[in-house]
Amino acid sequence: MNQAPIGIFDSGLGGLTVARAIYRKLPNESTLYFGDTARVPYGPKSPTVVRRYSLEITEWMVRQGVKAVVVACNTSTAHALDLLHTSFKIPVIGVIAPGARAAARAGAGRPIGVIATAGTVASGAYERAIHREDPGARVISAACPLLVPFVEEGWFDHPATRLVAEEYLNPLRDQGIGTLVLGCTHYPLLRPLLSEILGPSVALIDSAEETARSLAAVLGERGLVGPTRPGGRGDHRVVVSDDPERFGRIGAQFLGEAISLPEVVTLGVG
Repeated sequence: MNQAPIGIFDSGLGGLTVARAIYRKLPNESTLYFGDTARVPYGPKSPTVVRRYSLEITEWMVRQGVKAVVVACNTSTAHALDLLHTSFKIPVIGVIAPGARAAARAGAGRPIGVIATAGTVASGAYERAIHREDPGARVISAACPLLVPFVEEGWFDHPATRLVAEEYLNPLRDQGIGTLVLGCTHYPLLRPLLSEILGPSVALIDSAEETARSLAAVLGERGLVGPTRPGGRGDHRVVVSDDPERFGRIGAQFLGEAISLPEVVTLGVG
């Protein structure tokens, strides 16, 4: 048994959808969530900068005593996961491989669509991960940069969001995709809208649940499972690098529960 917390980080709010899945799958585990709100978004930034930010955050989390780190950011997973694996002894889990496994299982011979930030799409990380599971899969990716600010405004079914989502998704639908990977942790909050646009024949894959399952397996393999706690719930600490009031207010929609005012910790210099 190991009472140390699990670290979870993202460029901002989106990773709270992964935290939510971890809370449900591993209710006795404590967590430390870091949202890098001072430097969000990561999607348009260069791989070098994303790796630097990811390394800084993970180093800080290790100093806080975490027993594992979940990179709850698709862009950081795409650009920095290999570096983090080689830089730290504790387990580091990304969100791309779990989502790719679920997409390959659900593919059923039809093309697999991936929507993500520009950085994640440019990295080709999802294509590589899906092809490791199914070498013959046809993967069609699309960058959807405007969806993140709509989600952060709470515009889940706003006419503007619908118009932009249709512009992004119609080419994928026209190419006959049978599965769509939500390759950004903001996108699950748009799931009803995206499903309506694509229709019932397209399966939507949210990597959060798969990531939580992968984390549970790794903790079990490493002997890092936390103890049963009174009330069946671990302690959850939330830290941001800027604007804690907005994070707490909007983050509750991502997490599905209220968030106490986050702590503020500034890392790096931009």
